[in-house]
Parts: sequence; structure tokens; C-alpha cells
Amino acid sequence: MRAIPLLLLLLGLSWCISRAADDFKLEEGFTLLVGKDLSGWTLRKYSDKSGKPEDLDGKAEAAGKRYIVTEGGMLKIDPKVKGDMIIETKKTFAGDVTLRFQFKGDAECNNDLLFRGQKFDINVKALKIKENDWHDLEINIKGDTMQYILDKQVVKSAKVKPEGTVFGIRAEFGGIEIRHLRVSGGK
Repeated sequence: MRAIPLLLLLLGLSWCISRAADDFKLEEGFTLLVGKDLSGWTLRKYSDKSGKPEDLDGKAEAAGKRYIVTEGGMLKIDPKVKGDMIIETKKTFAGDVTLRFQFKGDAECNNDLLFRGQKFDINVKALKIKENDWHDLEINIKGDTMQYILDKQVVKSAKVKPEGTVFGIRAEFGGIEIRHLRVSGGK
């Protein structure tokens, strides 16, 4: 009989913890880049840089469900659907800019972020991070310096030009979930 109150207490605590993890509040000055669908994004084969990209406005999935936006605004790359694809923002971001999001990659996750002429591999093994766990990533550009900050640690720095580019997410290998993708700044 003593097990029932303990079980109820544990269930209540786990519910509170899961609620707290999902209580995201958008910071002042930031704009979400993924909402209920992929509006504001385009799709193309990664190797086809000169081809006309597909407009994704109003679509919650792309590339045969390689990219899927869930009801809560989470972007998922499905590893079972093959194809070296990239989605890119329609908007270019110049000057000082900050991109933030959380991601969870599976054991085979090796997908890329492309921005301002730089490529960043989200590779769970190479980054030595726990698979299927949420991690915070920030891309911060001030002046000509770009920093990738993973779980509050700078993991890569690079020099970049102030000219604007689109932001791209390449589906290469493995699965990844991205939530709360947001941007601040960028003329």
C-alpha cells in the first residue's frame, strides 16, 4: 500500500519536470524561424546550387517527409528517408546576428548548418555529446567573428564577412530534432 503514494508522487514530479522543460518563452528581440510549418524556407538538393529551390510556404513536410514540422513547431529530419537535401531561409541575415535552438541527435546524426560561408557539423560522435539528449546551440556573429556555442561552451570560431546569407540546415545522415529555432538581429 505504501507504494501507491510513492508512485503518485513520482508521477507528479515527472509531470512537473516535463512541463518545465516545455515552457519555452521567446526572448525579447528574437523571432521564431519555424512555426506551424516551413513558411519562409525553401528546399533544394544539396548538390544543385544553381537549380530553382522549391518554396515551402504553408508546408509542414518536405522532400518526401525528410523534413517534418510537428504540431508544436519542432523540425525533424527523418533518417529513414534518404536524400542529401537542404532547407534554407528565404531571408538573408547580414551584420550582427544570433541564432539559437535546441537539438537532439540520434547516434548516427551528422547533419550540417550552413551560414555565412561556414559549415558546422552536428555530429553527435565528433562533438562527444550524449545522443538523444537535448543540447543548446547558439551561433553568434559580432563584426567579423562567428562563434558556435554548444551547451555554453565555444566549440568553433571563424572569421566571416558582414554580407548576408541565408541560413541552411542540411539533411545528410542520421536523425535530428530541432526546437525553438529563433533569430535576433541580422539586417
